Amino acid sequence: MAAWIDVAARDELVCGASMSVYLEDGREVALFDVEGVVHCTDNVCSHVKGPLGEGHLEGEIVTCPWHGWQFSVRTGECLDRPDRPVAVFPVRLEQGRILVDPDGALGGSGPGGPLGV
Repeated sequence: MAAWIDVAARDELVCGASMSVYLEDGREVALFDVEGVVHCTDNVCSHVKGPLGEGHLEGEIVTCPWHGWQFSVRTGECLDRPDRPVAVFPVRLEQGRILVDPDGALGGSGPGGPLGV
């Protein structure tokens, strides 16, 4: 059963922007607004743990600010190393709030870890 966690107000995340948020268990995730659709990934780059929520977002691709690795925020796929994706989490919106299911992670590898997948 999904354990949805309220992580932010929807209006805190503007179109084309990203932000980092902490979950109740201390893990950090990144939220991205791609043309009005909210996506959520692990905030830790699978290269050397760079903060993806601080990266440059262009379309659905975020570029890690530390070493330039690129990831699809929709699928978690790493464009530089397909064998090193980041975890993606289910997202839903309720009453102007962004909710994330941290137990529903898909993908992920590397120093950031698979986050329970």
